[in-house]
Amino acid sequence: MELPLEAVPNFSEGRDGGTIDAIGAALAGHADLLDVHSDPDHHRSVYTLVGSPERLVEGLLAGIACASRRIDLRAHEGAHPRVGAADVVPIVPLVPGDMARAREAALRLAERVGTELGLPVFLYGELAPGRGPAFFRRGGPAELARRIAAGEVTPDFGPPSLDERAGGVILGARRPLVAFNVNLAGADLEAARAIAALVRESGGGFTGVRALGLELPRAGLVQVSMNIEDHEAAALHEIVERIEREARARGAAVAGSELVGLMPAAAAVAAAGAVLRIDGFDSSHVLELRLLER
Repeated sequence: MELPLEAVPNFSEGRDGGTIDAIGAALAGHADLLDVHSDPDHHRSVYTLVGSPERLVEGLLAGIACASRRIDLRAHEGAHPRVGAADVVPIVPLVPGDMARAREAALRLAERVGTELGLPVFLYGELAPGRGPAFFRRGGPAELARRIAAGEVTPDFGPPSLDERAGGVILGARRPLVAFNVNLAGADLEAARAIAALVRESGGGFTGVRALGLELPRAGLVQVSMNIEDHEAAALHEIVERIEREARARGAAVAGSELVGLMPAAAAVAAAGAVLRIDGFDSSHVLELRLLER
């Protein structure tokens, strides 16, 4: 029996409940919607859905169409970088052997978004090795528009320019990751950015960690916002411990952490085993996971 695929689309709306619900309904009309995570400071919502490749493509196409009608990037402001109403749309295999199915579904979706919705699509991840969302987002929509006009970046599908209202869609296939944020009290944006630079891979920190320092004016906090692309190489509890040490050194404290969407069970198991100090604790010791394997 084939397992379903997962999709974790990120839309540039975190405040208007009507739009958040409308996008969710469009997605859920075709696939199984498991989770919605909205953040008003990020001004962003992350949806988690599963289904067959055919159902996912139909659901994502409907969700992207809904977002492009309801979200106007020209009036958008938020802490999280973005270049599209449907900013990034990854299709994710639940097991490594299904990556080929995820790539095929992502390519079908990319072609339909370009032709049927008339939006420019930029491939990333497994469909464009070496290019992640940050490659397209740096400088925001205006900078991406300039790079396109200068011939530095070319959409892979759809028109050769950004849509005036909806921008473009970053779309691809990738491995499961953990989207995880740590909020800091008593720190400023400069401190959050400095700590993010220390924990991310490009700064010599944890393998597979992408991190940004962001300000959360509504919450009155700053945040180290992370994508942890390899939870086996970078354990969540170790990352939190490092952030906590760096925060204390700057006279600040960890106010709490936040999971965006869902995470693989193995990541939670590893953190639980470390906190409880159980030697050799892994997913084979979790009753429900053993039953699922059988």
